[in-house]
Amino acid sequence: MTGAGGSPRAEDEGGEPAQHGSELVPAPPPDVVATDGAGASTPVTAGPSTSLVSFTLEGRAAPALFVVGWAGTLIGGALLVVSLMAVGSVAAPWMALVGLVLLAGGLVGLAGSQATERARQPELPYRGPSPVLAFIAFVAVAILLQLLALAPLSALGLDPSSPLGTTVNLALQTLVYVGIVALLVVGPGALSWREMGVSRFGAAPARDLLLGAVVAVPVLIVTLVLGGLLSRFVEPSPSPLPAAGTVAGLALNLVSGAILAPVGEELFFRGFTTTAWARAVGAVPAIVRGAVLFALVHGLTISAATFSEGLQHAVFSFLALLPVGITLGWLFLTRRSLYASIGLHAAFNGIQLVLLAVATGLV
Repeated sequence: MTGAGGSPRAEDEGGEPAQHGSELVPAPPPDVVATDGAGASTPVTAGPSTSLVSFTLEGRAAPALFVVGWAGTLIGGALLVVSLMAVGSVAAPWMALVGLVLLAGGLVGLAGSQATERARQPELPYRGPSPVLAFIAFVAVAILLQLLALAPLSALGLDPSSPLGTTVNLALQTLVYVGIVALLVVGPGALSWREMGVSRFGAAPARDLLLGAVVAVPVLIVTLVLGGLLSRFVEPSPSPLPAAGTVAGLALNLVSGAILAPVGEELFFRGFTTTAWARAVGAVPAIVRGAVLFALVHGLTISAATFSEGLQHAVFSFLALLPVGITLGWLFLTRRSLYASIGLHAAFNGIQLVLLAVATGLV
């Protein structure tokens, strides 16, 4: 396997060389200073607090965005709660839909407000929205789009839990991942696509994809062994993808698990989240934080018949996914390429799907 140094990276878009060494996590910019008439320099002090929990408009670059963000989040959340209390009434579904629209817009507004304020603070090593807040915004927007898109398709006969329904669902999620990163991270200038490991596809990215696929094999072995040990104490979690049933279903599951999920999740959890945290707190804490968030998200999305069963599934999924989450973050920061982590993620999921198909006699 190629070491951390690797071979020289190919040129990136625009003919500029790709980043090397510590450039992925640059040192914080120098303090901003002001010069008085005598030529003496003094640090520029910050004005009034512009954090999201500081309810003041003084000194804000985008006060309207801050107000709209909080108003949409609070009103939308309240409407969702009321709709749950009024389940069965005619107004409940419409109240829930309006609440979800307001909540999604409010959360995006809050993240945008945070990115706008941080963009004015050059002393910060990372000047973008909180990855956790951005993910919460992603969840709200993704649920909204799924309702708007899958409800009409379901009326036409599409089963959302089928392989085709799952593929449509993951395609929507991937679009939301890309949209959130483009709007809240790239748009305000917090990180560029290149800084998140995205470059024009060529020979070097192809090698990174292959390297990631090779690394996936030992990681999968470790995960299977760990899963076997964990299954002695907690109930194993079910596959997040539906049973294939047919060769066509297997093909759709491979599209979902080995293409759509790796692209969207790696862009968000490694390209954006790990890069942002690496700048803010350093590489090792960023890898750990990214792995924990990645594993936690997958554990919390598992459904079960009872709370006890769901808790066991969540614990199993969280612990089983930590090794691959840590390896994904390490490989991403080592190679400075999103293609490497996508290759690992795609092979990790794809190999399991093929092995399951072989074990069940599907292929």
